[in-house]
Amino acid sequence: MNTYFIAGHAKLPQGMAARNLYDSITITLELDYKYGVIVEASCTLATEHGREFIRQLLRGYCLQDGIELLIDRVQMQYRGKAGQAIQAGLKDVYAQFALVSDK
Repeated sequence: MNTYFIAGHAKLPQGMAARNLYDSITITLELDYKYGVIVEASCTLATEHGREFIRQLLRGYCLQDGIELLIDRVQMQYRGKAGQAIQAGLKDVYAQFALVSDK
């Protein structure tokens, strides 16, 4: 297997459907070892449509390119209430990625 799994978390805002299930959003990524490309992604949004949208939005992005372009992509294309939480979760994932890739 040439991939590894990392996760990031962030607090969800009040008034969200997912908040009834979870206090925070979790974003998980399966990354290619060599290049840091997102092979698969998931998150704990309440709807299947939302989870699938985020999965498609994140797949194929290379974390070696930094996190800012991915954050910009989320800001432009995801307009739900969880936008800030998703961005914070991605920053947390990126911090985990930086720890792993420095070793």
